[in-house]
Amino acid sequence: MSKQEAPLHQLQVYLPEGSFEDVSAYLLAHKVQLTITRERKTVLGDYRHAHSNKNHRITVNGNLNKYAFLITLLHELAHLVTFEKFGNRVSPHGLEWKNEYSKILAQFLLKKVFPADIHKTLLKTLQNPAASSCADTSLLRVLHQYDAKPEGVHLVEALPTGALFSIKGGRVFKKEEKVRKRFKCTEVKTGKVYLFSPVYEVSIV
Repeated sequence: MSKQEAPLHQLQVYLPEGSFEDVSAYLLAHKVQLTITRERKTVLGDYRHAHSNKNHRITVNGNLNKYAFLITLLHELAHLVTFEKFGNRVSPHGLEWKNEYSKILAQFLLKKVFPADIHKTLLKTLQNPAASSCADTSLLRVLHQYDAKPEGVHLVEALPTGALFSIKGGRVFKKEEKVRKRFKCTEVKTGKVYLFSPVYEVSIV
């Protein structure tokens, strides 16, 4: 099955040491239905507010490493707290959400549940959190170091110019020069040029 509700005590498997008690306190206090999902390509987690006698619902991808899982869960909890305070009157990732996320994240930074490199990167996001972890290149880069990666998987930025690589689905590209924050990459079969994030995971051909 693609989804499964996680009994609260089993949630410890997905979380960094020292974070379970505070996470469970949030989930219990706000009556959250937490669902662990399989990998989704376009989203790491999402939030649906309580309505029609249904509890708040949060989903998080179960394939994430423990630190990415916690960060994603805190991101969604911030949406919940923002909704409880402001309803639908504010922007989903506006100032109100940024303030709530920063406050929740700061609580876990004080408890030192993240490794030093992730901790340092998260400190920089407190003043202006990105709307998605996927949009925060610096954070993705450091979180990548803690992923269980199959042999041969690399970040685009780590490949030399001219290297051939494939993405999921088998399409093959040639890495070209960097344009601002992304890399131009030419699809070998079609000759079409695409822009890749420097922290996009690919396999060397």
